[in-house]
Amino acid sequence: MMLSEERKQKVVNLCQTLVRLKSYSGEENLVAKEIKSHAEQNGFDDVIVDELGNVMLVMKGKNEGPTVLLDGHIDTVPVTEERWTVDPYSGEIKDGKIYGRGTSDMKGAVSAMIAAAVNFAEDTDKSFPGKVIVSCSVHEECFEGVSTRRISEIIHPDYVVIGEATHLKLNRGQRGRAEIVVETIGKPAHSSNPEKGNNAVYQMVKLIAKIRELPVAEDETLGKGILELTDIKSSPYPGASVVPSLCTATFDRRLLVGETKESVLATIQQLIDKLQSEDPSFKATVKYAYGEEHCYTGALISGERFFPGWLYEDEKDFVQLPLKELSAIGLQTELSHYSFCTNGSHFAGEANIPTIGFGPSLESQAHVDDEYIEIEQIVKATEGYTGIMRALTSIQSKKEETIKNV
Repeated sequence: MMLSEERKQKVVNLCQTLVRLKSYSGEENLVAKEIKSHAEQNGFDDVIVDELGNVMLVMKGKNEGPTVLLDGHIDTVPVTEERWTVDPYSGEIKDGKIYGRGTSDMKGAVSAMIAAAVNFAEDTDKSFPGKVIVSCSVHEECFEGVSTRRISEIIHPDYVVIGEATHLKLNRGQRGRAEIVVETIGKPAHSSNPEKGNNAVYQMVKLIAKIRELPVAEDETLGKGILELTDIKSSPYPGASVVPSLCTATFDRRLLVGETKESVLATIQQLIDKLQSEDPSFKATVKYAYGEEHCYTGALISGERFFPGWLYEDEKDFVQLPLKELSAIGLQTELSHYSFCTNGSHFAGEANIPTIGFGPSLESQAHVDDEYIEIEQIVKATEGYTGIMRALTSIQSKKEETIKNV
């Protein structure tokens, strides 16, 4: 169903309202408050705000059926205002586009999800099976999937829709992400007598060379399981006349389906073991980076920075039925996958909940200066989310779906 002019204006207005409220990770309170107020005034049956600050908007159908969760994060990356040609918190409309931080990543999608749930409830008089829940989650930008673990515990969804940008394609997977920390341990000495020490940086150079020789795994759909050096530092720093006794390197690892915490570290540990067998003075460790973030509620979230990849078969009913529904309402979409990491790492990768992705705008609009979303995209996404709600609520609940290759 095409959106009426009134409904188009409502979703545009909501997007503008949310963009005007700064919401860096850990500072989402103003946006959360606005969303809660909007939901209470627009027919949602319940609004749940958990201890982390995630906001869950519940729309209950009159009949028994599955619980469909649509997730969009409400935090944004920071802004360097002098690089913008528009006010990043204006929600200014120009040439059919809404400008501002978070328009594409991802307050536009959140607005479309909320509007779609309201429209779906109105058009069906809530005579649909199950429940539709829009989760407006926190802290995604720096900790993908961690805060949404709490959402799963509260909601127990049967199906999840990730609203990150797909340019209206239907995604059914993504590579995961891990931050791997490698340390080499040397022995300090005065730099005028380096032979009395063991330079940890030289040891790291040897290890990095071996890591670069590791074969790169590849999936025909998701691409390569990249392992890329992103940071290196020695200690003590600055090293005034001292041989460094510690060197730390961080690698960005893009994960493929089926890779585990243990399997990913094992390949590097094997290199360390081999180098140590060849040189007893060589000492090194490998582990995942560990993160801690404070939520706007004061709660602390923490965990290893390992966020699994996931991919579902094209033939799954929770993929095909939304695809057919999107086509039926005039959105000539196609199947694809995310190139970046999303909250799907938790819902699909950790919790094994059937998950798809659908959202307005281009992936390339995330985190850029003069970020915008096309009004046409947000309107079509609103129509699309309603179609997806209709498709997924019609499926008999299935708790045990299996991810491809797992």
